[in-house]
Amino acid sequence: MNQRKLRMGMIGGGPGSFIGAVHRIAANMDGKIELVAGAFSSNAEKSAEAGAELNLENHRIYQSYDEMFEKEKQLPEDQRIDFVSIVTPNHVHFDPSIKALKNGFHVVLDKPMTLTYEEAKELNGVIEETGLLFCLTHTYTGYPMVKEARQLVANGTLGNIRKVYVEYPQGWLWKDFSEDENKQAAWRTDPKRSGVAGCMGDIGTHAMNLAEYVSGLKLDKLCADLNTTLPGRVLDDDGIVLLKFDNGASGVLMASQIATGAENNLKIRVYGDKAGLEWQQEDANSLIIRHPEQPDQIYRTGANNAYLSSYALANSRTPAGHPEGYLEAFANHYRNFARTLLAQSNGQEAEKEWLDFPGSEDGLRGMAFIEHVVKSGKSEQKWTKFEL
Repeated sequence: MNQRKLRMGMIGGGPGSFIGAVHRIAANMDGKIELVAGAFSSNAEKSAEAGAELNLENHRIYQSYDEMFEKEKQLPEDQRIDFVSIVTPNHVHFDPSIKALKNGFHVVLDKPMTLTYEEAKELNGVIEETGLLFCLTHTYTGYPMVKEARQLVANGTLGNIRKVYVEYPQGWLWKDFSEDENKQAAWRTDPKRSGVAGCMGDIGTHAMNLAEYVSGLKLDKLCADLNTTLPGRVLDDDGIVLLKFDNGASGVLMASQIATGAENNLKIRVYGDKAGLEWQQEDANSLIIRHPEQPDQIYRTGANNAYLSSYALANSRTPAGHPEGYLEAFANHYRNFARTLLAQSNGQEAEKEWLDFPGSEDGLRGMAFIEHVVKSGKSEQKWTKFEL
């Protein structure tokens, strides 16, 4: 197989961006991807500043993503970018994704997929039409022990799934912030840039995606209670959602960004009629399995832990006892995307473990979740049918 590096262009991720740096670290971690071009800001000066700091060639630092697509597609095939990484706020997801695909470039996109569900449906159609590769960075399904949890459910260790609890408490929006104080808070609480949901769009979608990924079930209906806690704030900053899955199992999803003092401890518990499991990000290397009338079992991340599934091992980099965290989980999506794309470009079939990264269906379901949660939160009816 040709082991050349994939050439990446980035849209967004300029000065003041948190997630742009995370994407660049993740893409670079395994030596399969090289950042060669970018339009890092809607402000041309800021884009030039970011590109210079990243040591890019001047002629590949662009003033807009339209300019990048136009000029990159004119380059020889062995020089132009292979794909774009889009790390902009939500309202600038749809247009660059559509244009990238229509210009022949594969896409890695930060979640959620788009600003609205209608945009997500249109984008999904273009992805299917072009046949190009698309990855949506739902970070937390990249953890080795989350992949192990999914495989344990799939192979019947837990039996028939009865209950799913998923919680995502954050406290960083405990007070109002001005644009100058906190750029991230400013756009995430602005419906024009964030969409119809705040907390549920930002982190509730992660929780929902994790619940479906680990349990192997699909959401069937939901009942939401959303809260907007601070005076003057428009979008939800806290909420709880009752869930019903397609096998009849029930669940509870909690997401809050006003859980004062909380950091980022995403947690999931799944219970079947044979056993249960528990995983939390604050101890991401561990997966707890609970059988009735037996001591707890603790599975641990480690590239040398042969008892783990092929999916967990394929996403582990270090021997047992070496923590693998958020950046490695993020990088697993980039690595699997890159491996799959390189295999396709060489006319080879991708390994099943490489194909295990979130894509357009996850994005479409996430956007449907946002709209149904908001609809349910405003309704007096108990349940809202979940439909695509």
